[in-house]
Amino acid sequence: MSEGDAVRYEVSEGVARVVIDRPDRRNALSGAVIDGLVGAFERARSEPAVRVVVLTGAGDRAFCAGGDLGSAPPPDLLGRRRAQGRYAELLASMLGDGPPTIARVGGHALGGGIGLVMACDLAIARRGARLGTPEIDVGLFPMMVMALLTRHVGRKRALEMVYTGEKLSAETAFELGLLTRVVDDEDLDTAVEELAGRIASKSPAVLRLGRQAFHETADLAIADALPRLRDYLALNTMLEDAAEGIMAFIQKREPEWKGR
Repeated sequence: MSEGDAVRYEVSEGVARVVIDRPDRRNALSGAVIDGLVGAFERARSEPAVRVVVLTGAGDRAFCAGGDLGSAPPPDLLGRRRAQGRYAELLASMLGDGPPTIARVGGHALGGGIGLVMACDLAIARRGARLGTPEIDVGLFPMMVMALLTRHVGRKRALEMVYTGEKLSAETAFELGLLTRVVDDEDLDTAVEELAGRIASKSPAVLRLGRQAFHETADLAIADALPRLRDYLALNTMLEDAAEGIMAFIQKREPEWKGR
């Protein structure tokens, strides 16, 4: 099934696979792609059967090359602001409530593409992938991507990247904290499927609650984060899946998650 013409969406065994399907344009972010991605993540959030989302790009050339510079922007300032704001809505949607997310980085992730990688909870890339913010080379600045970049690599390194348009190797991106893991090209699908399967085997209710707690408190001071996390823990202990998990542990059996 699909979300828009340029984004494919399918669910199997608790894993929703969202694919940007514009390999001829290096999976660039047209308006249709952004709308399709927003719809796909909204759909995954609304479907109880979805326990984890894997985001990737079609082909092995690019995960996502960023904004589609070949498409004509709206002629008026308000129209441009509205269109560009749609990407911000996409990032916010990805970071909002919902199941855990994994970026399968099978090719280059540049500009808005690296923003998608950072908006995912986890990211596995093949060694040949490159990640960066080359917008400066065409007279643009990665305004919205910076919000995530500074949180991942720190201010000094983020500014160096956006000032120079540097494209990082997958290994360097991993060292900076942009990736969860780097694997050989032939091992990418196996690594992603294994990780997605491990996550999908856990309680979907606990995963979604814990993910919400993480993103809500990640940028708070410890003194502010701990009381909120205490309240989330109280909610966690009231879930049916928490009782089931503890009982399964005591009875030395596999838990049967209810998702609530």
